[in-house]
Amino acid sequence: MSRSVIAVYSGTFDPLTLGHEDVVHRAAQMFDKVVVAVAAAHHKKTLFTLDERLALAQEVTQGNGNVSVVPFSGLLCDFVQSQGASVIVRGLRSVTDYDYETQMAGMNRHLAPQVDTIFLHTSASVQHISSTLVREISTLGGKVEGLVSPAVLRALQAKRS
Repeated sequence: MSRSVIAVYSGTFDPLTLGHEDVVHRAAQMFDKVVVAVAAAHHKKTLFTLDERLALAQEVTQGNGNVSVVPFSGLLCDFVQSQGASVIVRGLRSVTDYDYETQMAGMNRHLAPQVDTIFLHTSASVQHISSTLVREISTLGGKVEGLVSPAVLRALQAKRS
């Protein structure tokens, strides 16, 4: 009997970038189901509301039949278990990301020993993209084409108007 492997990819996704999409698409090829967990992010002031971030994530990932988009708050390991998942997917761009993410992976492993974290290095073509930089560039009127999908670009442009 084969077992279905569910993975969770979490983030604030404010906004969802082509780097995030790269990780989602690649994870969708590796796992039976991928849950994109959009964090409520009560601790951060976000450009987009939770509902806007959910709608954008759903629009951008709709081509992947095994990907769902779900909001979450609280501890990630609790959310992962509530989804019946056994894997947390994290994207890495740099050594800085690696340092932070390994600490988080260790803590999640402590809290939920049955859940593994895997790291996916983002593809070279999107390695330089971060939500923070995209938000800043867009807010200051710069061009973010090629950093986000057309749907996210439209949403960013609407925020500027």
